[in-house]
Amino acid sequence: MANLFLKQAKHYAAARPDYPAELFQFIASKTARHDLAWDVGTGSGQAAVSLAKLYKKVVGTDTSAQQLAYAPALPNVRYTHTPADLPLEGIHAAVAPPGTVDVVTVAQAFHWLDLPRFYAQTRSLLRAHGVLAAWCYTEPRVGAAVDAVFWRLYDGSQPHWAPNRKMVDDEYRSAYFPFDPVDGETHTGPFEFSTERRMDLDDYFTYIKSWSAYQTAKDNGVELLDDETVREFADAWGGDRQEVKTVTYPIFLRIGKVRP
Repeated sequence: MANLFLKQAKHYAAARPDYPAELFQFIASKTARHDLAWDVGTGSGQAAVSLAKLYKKVVGTDTSAQQLAYAPALPNVRYTHTPADLPLEGIHAAVAPPGTVDVVTVAQAFHWLDLPRFYAQTRSLLRAHGVLAAWCYTEPRVGAAVDAVFWRLYDGSQPHWAPNRKMVDDEYRSAYFPFDPVDGETHTGPFEFSTERRMDLDDYFTYIKSWSAYQTAKDNGVELLDDETVREFADAWGGDRQEVKTVTYPIFLRIGKVRP
């Protein structure tokens, strides 16, 4: 997974949306303690920053050292580069001893994980009744004209996405998730949230350039944002590429607690 993002780590850090406070407040309300959070696939630290406001300590891990280079330093957050093949003992050494983590979070990276391996790590590190929260955001919404151009681009980009992307398109609904509902809930989701970001057209293009599919296409000699597509977006944007618009990202959360 890390290799797909090596060449656009800077774009990823600059253009990816933040997550709403309501999402983290909901997650934190489902954990009995707030001592330690493990943020898996932390990337450039978008989720870790918010977790740091609610948990005493946060460990953010990622298989991409390039992504971690853009993560902001905070006194109660520790970032660690963890190779994908790190054995369970290595996870204990890099993250925390068994049975000491209150919550494991995965923001926009769940679909890249080897789930059986990851679930074994999660069960080992979480405390009794500890919580796993994994979420994704799907395609951005701007308005009818821009969205129409976007969907033509997105549909045309499908050959360049890794198969794992289908889990995001499915909003994690059919993902194997062998955990019990958290207290106060009757199911494990997805629970729906949303986040907004203010963007001009160049910001919007930077988001598209942060796609793994964009880089894969480019490596194969295909420019997804070709001149015609850029013109279509510019017309749909209203002609002024510096006009700032509200871009909305739907978010879908799966959350559950360790079975006793």
